Amino acid sequence: MGSYRVCMCFRRKFRVVEAEPPADVKEAFKKYADGGTHMTAEQLRRFLVEFQGDGSVSLSDSERIVDQVLQKRHHLAKFTRHTLSLEDFHHFLFSTDLNAPIGSKVQQDMNAPLSHYFIYTGHNSYLTGNQLSSDCSDVPIIKALKRGVRVIELDIWPDSTKEDVHVLHGRTLTTPVELIKCLKSIKEHAFSASPYPVIITLEDHLTPDLQAKVALMITQTFGGILFYPKSECLQEFPSPEELKYRIIISTKPPKEYLEAKEANDKGNNIKKEKDSDDDAWGEEPSSITADHEKNDKSESEGSEGSEVNEDDEETNVCGHEYRPIEALAYKHLITIHAGKPKGGLKDALKVEANKARRLSLSEQLLEKATASHGNDVVRFTQKNFLRIYPKGTRFNSSNYKPLIGWMHGAQMVAFNMQGYGRYLWLMQGMFRANGGCGYVKKPDFLMNVGPNNELFNPRAKLQVKKTLKVKVYMGDGWHLDFKQTHFDSYSPPDFYTRVGIAGVPQDEVMKKTKIKEDNWTPVWNEEFQFPLTVPELALLRVEVHEYDMSEKDDFAGQTCLPISELKPGIRAVPLFNRKGEILSSTRLLMNFEFV
Repeated sequence: MGSYRVCMCFRRKFRVVEAEPPADVKEAFKKYADGGTHMTAEQLRRFLVEFQGDGSVSLSDSERIVDQVLQKRHHLAKFTRHTLSLEDFHHFLFSTDLNAPIGSKVQQDMNAPLSHYFIYTGHNSYLTGNQLSSDCSDVPIIKALKRGVRVIELDIWPDSTKEDVHVLHGRTLTTPVELIKCLKSIKEHAFSASPYPVIITLEDHLTPDLQAKVALMITQTFGGILFYPKSECLQEFPSPEELKYRIIISTKPPKEYLEAKEANDKGNNIKKEKDSDDDAWGEEPSSITADHEKNDKSESEGSEGSEVNEDDEETNVCGHEYRPIEALAYKHLITIHAGKPKGGLKDALKVEANKARRLSLSEQLLEKATASHGNDVVRFTQKNFLRIYPKGTRFNSSNYKPLIGWMHGAQMVAFNMQGYGRYLWLMQGMFRANGGCGYVKKPDFLMNVGPNNELFNPRAKLQVKKTLKVKVYMGDGWHLDFKQTHFDSYSPPDFYTRVGIAGVPQDEVMKKTKIKEDNWTPVWNEEFQFPLTVPELALLRVEVHEYDMSEKDDFAGQTCLPISELKPGIRAVPLFNRKGEILSSTRLLMNFEFV
């Protein structure tokens, strides 16, 4: 029981009460327990197959679930009975460990070329905070790798003595970290969350002698797990399966240091503007670009040369083989080469028959490219890599809407992983797919060409493929994860849930439940329907907020789930904090049905 002070003399007392199972849970239990008071393992198996759609569940699987539930709820009963009561059944359904909304294993084909996958990509991966004055460290790199990020970006510069190499955000007040420390941390943690390849992008500001020193660092640090090319070029990229447990280096080929420095200096006249994620959660992802068009116009117009490539470079992939590692020259370590594209945007997006390459576009130029050359962007990404990076004025490490890149096939949508906000939640949601391995296979329609050379157009008016019905039953766990007065000093919280879709413009929508007042375990029992024209790219957005009459509503948890992998039936949905870290107890009970 908890109490809240109302004034100097009085307190209001409230009890945290466990909500009873929803009517749908009771009906399911009654049906599959054949009207009895307990459910056997065989009856549970039948429920999982018929109601939950888990066709691969065996009797031994359901017996294991029964044992786990009884072990947790009744330490002694597991020795005397092997059946579930209604309360046990409800506990199972509300367990995120036993009844998750998506799978936890790799389930997609990993033998296609790398360019056929969306890849979990970081931007300025070494920064602990903002882009101007935060510390540089290997800690955010380690955190990113442990979350499944597969592309790590390092900006490498000479130190003050010009004899060693540091990682830092150049021409800012960020404090440096030694390159060798970052490399060793990458080697140690590269495959802690996923066995699939890690790509290290080096934004190189070094002299030739320091490049040679970096080559030695890389070869000595990574040894036999380093993947590097021969001289002849490939026509397509190797597959993630071929490159399991390998490290790939990507940067521009060596050239005169002053030449590179001069090119980089041209793009440094930037002006500060308000970032899109300044509030606690960021603006709604459905407002794609309208709010920024005015500010972005001056940056994108007349600046294709500087915006086409963050690295000032175009990219090739050269042929490969596994060879004993030697102290190779710096240029021979580069698997994904970069070089400045010749001509304008249209030329940069041309597909070359005899080589695969990578192109980097700023978020503003991506918007321009998709508006005027949408088909060219999709066609380019069917064979080549497209990397998108945040505009230079995102000083607070905010992010942009990733769906624009994904809708056009961009594989590397680079994000500031140390930030937070709704856009980052979408990124984290996308890469919960495929077992969280950091590689998600692109839908076939992004790889196909029609009989009349037509390509996927995300802005076209499309027919509804399926409808997702979502029912929000109830929530629990806030009283364990938050202090009693976290949401309200005078009474229990007033929770409501927002549910919606992020995807192509035609599918995007947000809806919300009613507010449940003064309740730590709110029960809503509300259902919503979402027609989907492109379910393959759609993400289910779920947010819980606490209503505040006098101030801004408080944040109480969120998650984002790939609809392509959403399991039907009654599921326990874990919630995460603003940074995407899972809350230990807070969860929702929901029902998903595709019609």
